[in-house]
Amino acid sequence: MTWEPERLDDQRHLSEADPAGMLPAVAASAAHVRTGYRTAVEAEVVGRLTGHGRPRAIVVAGVGGSAVAGDILAAVAGNGAPLPILPLRSYQLPGWVGAADLVVAVSGSGAAEETLSVATQAVRRGATLLGVGAPGSPLEAIATQASAPYVPVPVTGQSRANLWLLATPLIVAAAGLRLVQADAELFERVAKTLEDMAHRCRPSSESFINPGKSLAMDLAESVPMIWGSSALASVAAYRLACQLNANAKYPAIHGELPEADHNQIVAFDGPLAERDIFAETAGRTLRLVVLRDVDEHPQVAKRREASVRLATERDVPVTELAAEGVHPLERVATLIALGDYASTYLALGYGIDPTPVSAITELKARISQ
Repeated sequence: MTWEPERLDDQRHLSEADPAGMLPAVAASAAHVRTGYRTAVEAEVVGRLTGHGRPRAIVVAGVGGSAVAGDILAAVAGNGAPLPILPLRSYQLPGWVGAADLVVAVSGSGAAEETLSVATQAVRRGATLLGVGAPGSPLEAIATQASAPYVPVPVTGQSRANLWLLATPLIVAAAGLRLVQADAELFERVAKTLEDMAHRCRPSSESFINPGKSLAMDLAESVPMIWGSSALASVAAYRLACQLNANAKYPAIHGELPEADHNQIVAFDGPLAERDIFAETAGRTLRLVVLRDVDEHPQVAKRREASVRLATERDVPVTELAAEGVHPLERVATLIALGDYASTYLALGYGIDPTPVSAITELKARISQ
């Protein structure tokens, strides 16, 4: 597989190399916010949850693309949340979870075995359960049997392409519990922000003005080390790394400042940071990608600036991207949307179909035997 940047402005290639429509799926994010909000309201999530009172803690169970919904909830609620919000990627519910807690089970397919396991344990322990996933799924059956609220979102294709269908009901529920400030106006602003990103990153927009294509070109032929400068930005960093893995079948490392300055930064002095100026072709080297947020701790801002200088002095290329918007949900949406486009364009630039995840499919088949 070779990187051919001219593919990104070849409209025929972008269409033929993406037969399952990952680019249109990314462009549907705004519609997914609106649909996720409407479906959550129709499911009467707020009324059914507030009847139980505010929980002691919230555990959000999910894996793969679905799990990022829990990360978004925790980051948007932030340090001001009056209770702990724990994203969980596991088969096992923590031993301390009980009747005083809320377990949110999120699965785009409604059939992820890890999430079904946790949902079943939550019911057995008497915890309040909220399910979000495909209609008519095993997860909905568990919620229905437990008389628990369930949001049947109309997912299609891969769960990672339905992030906002899955994440929006969680924010609606959190707003009802007074953990975040979010209303219909906010969700419409987020949808319009995603529409604007879709316009800027549309396939017909040429690489030199298209932020999604430009980021893909930065990432190509490098080993990206993606750092977030806040909890919110680090969710987007993780999401970008996962999307590079799944869409472009491409390796990536994610981290969060200040922690990355205590370990990952040392890679600036390693073999992947070296450049052979006499080589006929450039080898793959590190690239530092910094996702910035306005809500940075002052010391983190200093560390970010110093880290970028350190990378530059060692000839490690740097890409800095800033979140846009006022509300945390708007800011994380801009970073995630840009990364979703970039990962898809990177796949298409290498001639890779971004939708299939054959290694995951094969793994599931092997462990089911």
